[in-house]
Amino acid sequence: MTTTDTIPHWLTKRAHLTPNRVAIVFEGDEITFQQLKEKSLEKAYLLASLGVREGSHVAVLSQNSLEFTYILHGLTYLGAIAVPLNTRLTKQEISYQINDAECLHFIYEDSFKEFAERVKQDCLIVRSASFAQLNELEPLKHGTKEELKLQDTSTIIYTSGTTGFPKGVVLTYGNHWWSAIGSALNLGIGERDKWSASLPLFHVGGLAILVRSLVYGMTVHLHRKFDAEEVHHEIMHKGVTMVSVVSVMLDKLLTLQGEDRYPDSFRCMLLGGGPAPRPLLQRAKERHVPVFQTYGMTETASQIVTLSAEDTLRKLGSAGKPLFQAQIKIVSDEREAAPEEVGEIHVKGPSVTSGYFKQWQANNDKFQDGWLATGDLGYLDEDGYLYVLDRRSDLIISGGENVYPAEIESTLNAHPAVRESGVIGVPHEEWGQVPVAFIVVDQVITEEELLEFSIERLAKYKVPHAIHTIQSLPRNASNKLVRRELVHLWEERK
Repeated sequence: MTTTDTIPHWLTKRAHLTPNRVAIVFEGDEITFQQLKEKSLEKAYLLASLGVREGSHVAVLSQNSLEFTYILHGLTYLGAIAVPLNTRLTKQEISYQINDAECLHFIYEDSFKEFAERVKQDCLIVRSASFAQLNELEPLKHGTKEELKLQDTSTIIYTSGTTGFPKGVVLTYGNHWWSAIGSALNLGIGERDKWSASLPLFHVGGLAILVRSLVYGMTVHLHRKFDAEEVHHEIMHKGVTMVSVVSVMLDKLLTLQGEDRYPDSFRCMLLGGGPAPRPLLQRAKERHVPVFQTYGMTETASQIVTLSAEDTLRKLGSAGKPLFQAQIKIVSDEREAAPEEVGEIHVKGPSVTSGYFKQWQANNDKFQDGWLATGDLGYLDEDGYLYVLDRRSDLIISGGENVYPAEIESTLNAHPAVRESGVIGVPHEEWGQVPVAFIVVDQVITEEELLEFSIERLAKYKVPHAIHTIQSLPRNASNKLVRRELVHLWEERK
């Protein structure tokens, strides 16, 4: 191992460089980097008392909060691996992820205590604790990490899979580090930058902001959840210079903005979660809002391609060019595609995951010579700008959340009355897209009964907005579902 494989612990280093600079603003509280380090070390000692050690997989269920932030950083001081859980998932979905990730420890926000108790019944957990229970433990002065090895696993974050079961994306400290460096080289670092973070910390987009904060020495205005009025106020009056959003969030901010003009100090509205509608981008341009469109995924530790604000309308619909450390190519028929030719997007670079946890077949299928086959379709224009046509082919982007039709179909097919089902994403004014289901039944069942069945088993954003009963599903000669025919059926029923 060479010295370039390790870096000083990033929070300790940041606290040494700028101890009195504000790291996080949350619900009126201001926490300096020195305080963030001290609080995170306290959590590390409490976690050690719970039995957490180097290499332990620790599931964490929480909305955005200071406590959640301390725990995430505290785990890095122990060399433990964080498995942040989506708070919108059902008991069955969370139980699956905890078991699949082989988590023996489970930490949860107090508001989820009753829910967590039900989850634990289905999991092989050794020890668990709510935030309050964790704080009541006797701290164990366990040795903590002074350095971080870039090749060591930092987090396992679950993303939906085409089989209907989520896969754990293994992200190293190096993945997160290079994502932060690539973003800085693209967007720059301002001395007075402040980043407003409303994206959930259990998503890679939210977690990436915490890492950037340490690397850049940047203040983060953390929100428990997105509130357009609060974010607007921060931009107008609190010196926030950068905000991460998805389309539905940007739309609400533009509506709230009215005739106001953002201060000149505001320099970046980082837009992810799928291609943005053309009218939305035009509205932003007319309001002088600097929108940077991006393409990224959990597997790339957040953005890996970004369109600069100056190209927003010139290259309308494009996700931009790859960040400095990254490479992309389009593959069609097992060869690199020509400009404007549609194919599968492949990405490569130090921010790209080395693979999925325990998913050996998926790793063999998706990785070759360091390139990740994303499953997304797109093309590069003559200037090298990326245009994404379909996110993982059938993926539905609903309010920035990834929803796979196969997962919903698997749930619907579990009902004894349903013989088979097909799910598509349809346009929605507020959420961008929502899922709609078509089913073939063996016995009479109402839409309301199936919706109730789905609500018990799926996160709210995955529940179909409508369920239509049809005689048979459209399939091709290989017996594969032809989703575009379902789109035609939906258009006929509108």
